[in-house]
Amino acid sequence: MTAILEVKNLVKKFNGFTAVDGISFEMEEGTITGLLGPNGAGKTTTIQMILDIISPTSGDIMVFGKNMAHHRREILEKVNFSSPYVSLPNTLKVWENLYTFARLYGVKDKKAKIEELTEQFELKDLLPKMTSKLSSGQLTRLNMAKAMLNEPKLLLLDEPTASLDPDIADRTRKMFKKLQKEKGVSILYTSHNMAEVEELCDRVIFIQHGEIKDQGTPADLIKQYGHEDLNDVFLTIAREKA
Repeated sequence: MTAILEVKNLVKKFNGFTAVDGISFEMEEGTITGLLGPNGAGKTTTIQMILDIISPTSGDIMVFGKNMAHHRREILEKVNFSSPYVSLPNTLKVWENLYTFARLYGVKDKKAKIEELTEQFELKDLLPKMTSKLSSGQLTRLNMAKAMLNEPKLLLLDEPTASLDPDIADRTRKMFKKLQKEKGVSILYTSHNMAEVEELCDRVIFIQHGEIKDQGTPADLIKQYGHEDLNDVFLTIAREKA
């Protein structure tokens, strides 16, 4: 399969602190890849560098076979991002948020695309509501609809089920799998929830203190470390390679 994302020797330092320390990995097209690690491991910093929100201290990021540093606009036209830690404007109604981002993304038939996504993410009844009045689950669905406006080939999700109730989180994960299957979207998914990544991802990359400790399919890692629970696998790797 073709690598849709390649990260090579990526380093990010902040005032002498190394947040990401020389990580390298590839992500195959059409897969869901989990970037797994505890809080402060460097997951969000890595996502921000892939999105070119912050610049790497050193290293290269290739998306769709092109260097982000030289093809930023072309790449970002086919990429999007969602995170519960990034708020949409609360003073806008749901439909106003979607229309505003559709304009920003240069969506050609804005009305048709918004209708399609509000149907897909069950947002039609929420369109006239103020964004500030939405529940966590509703905000997650709105963020996902926003992220799909430009029909991205690569979707970056930063702990998208954080703070959701278990039943809503389960429904949200099923939604991601449906996007992968029906739309062919490649997803890079950060989480500190080992069971969630085991359920959802085709491949797992363990990151701790800004370094990759191990990577592989959930089944391969469980087989390698001799545990039934990926949570135990993660803890074992952390201890053995600390």
